[in-house]
Amino acid sequence: MDEPAVIGERVQRLRRERGLTQRRVAEPAYTAAYVSTLEAGKVRPSEAALRFLADRLGTTYEELATGRPARLATELRLALTDARRLLATGEPGEAAARYQDLLDEAERLGLEHERAEALTGLGECALEGGELDEARERFEAAERLLAAEPPPRRARAVRGRAVAYLLAGELRYACYVLETALAELAERGLCDPDALVLLHSASIAPYMDMGAHARAAQAAERALSLAPRVSEPALVAGMHRSVARTLLAEGRIAEADASLAKAQELYQQAHNRTELAHCHWMRGYVHAQDGDLASAEAELRTAREMLTAQRAALYTAQVEVELADVLRRRGQRAQAATLLSRLLERGLTTSLGDRRGAVHAAGAHRMLGLIAEDEGADERAEEHYVRALALLERSGAAGDLADLCRLLGDLLRRTGRMEAALDAYRTGLGHRAAPGATTLGPAAVPPPFCRVTG
Repeated sequence: MDEPAVIGERVQRLRRERGLTQRRVAEPAYTAAYVSTLEAGKVRPSEAALRFLADRLGTTYEELATGRPARLATELRLALTDARRLLATGEPGEAAARYQDLLDEAERLGLEHERAEALTGLGECALEGGELDEARERFEAAERLLAAEPPPRRARAVRGRAVAYLLAGELRYACYVLETALAELAERGLCDPDALVLLHSASIAPYMDMGAHARAAQAAERALSLAPRVSEPALVAGMHRSVARTLLAEGRIAEADASLAKAQELYQQAHNRTELAHCHWMRGYVHAQDGDLASAEAELRTAREMLTAQRAALYTAQVEVELADVLRRRGQRAQAATLLSRLLERGLTTSLGDRRGAVHAAGAHRMLGLIAEDEGADERAEEHYVRALALLERSGAAGDLADLCRLLGDLLRRTGRMEAALDAYRTGLGHRAAPGATTLGPAAVPPPFCRVTG
């Protein structure tokens, strides 16, 4: 909103252009004296007053408050929607360039909400390319712009920041970010289905990776209960994709695959290639857990091809670790080892360095350790397990740490180093004994009138 003197001059100019008296403009809600004081720049009008006067003067609140024609903001919002479509259809580079242009335009026009939307879009483009530091900075900037807005308006940026921490291996902090946002919604009694589904769905992955399966299932239940009230199909699709992980952990493989099929159908309808690739990836994982390795390989190769085409480096690396596991189980150890070695070599300069993708780099070393054991190369296997352990120790991935300690302990025991094996087992038990408690303690609760009863 402009300064009172500028607004007063604008009101006076528009009133005179329309041949209206101060009394005619003011009544019935205000007095001529109020309009006179306002035109003199001696009072800062409230939003309600400006909306009333805008209606009397035949203009819009935005034009009266800022001097900008309303169509400029509308056109910018339409262009932001188009940029989001570009990102969804697999054009992150083009989408990023478009978002940057729109960010510059929003800054020139002083449109804060549109600036936040453009920054959130740029953050999502950075996530696609595995640029996690840049993504986090963009999301944080969007959150700062929206600091005075209700929590639902910040949900997309909050979710993006949490995902950036998750992909960087900061599982515990990702949970903290999401739980803080959910707690704020609960405290304010804001039952916004879109925001709640977005945040609950995003919390499933870090909970699962930390071994907090009960809490992941609780988040999935809440997301499912709210899905019928969600306005955006892509949110429902994302929820189904996340919920499939909890169904799989409970051994409900057919239900997990059904959830993924629903998500895949919705993404296909929306031509959302990025999320469609994630569905192929997840379905490959489901098939692998069910022992259908041929189908798993086909799905994972499709996901890898789609993500590579979109230059989604970090997500591609994650899929390659899953694919290598399937190839190893199918007896194609050499092919699996080559895939993983290239992935780690590439990671020295891209997405799997020390600060980014630690959980996934650890997964690659774990898989190389298993392949080395299959080939009888115990020393090489131990080296890979130790490197994986070092990468995982700061992440809070309790389940992965416990499993890795078991593998290392078994190897040490088999090679006659009993004391070292016992130390490895104790370390694993210690991680398993703390199954993913997060910074805030108890899981966030929904607002009272959002709770599911049954």
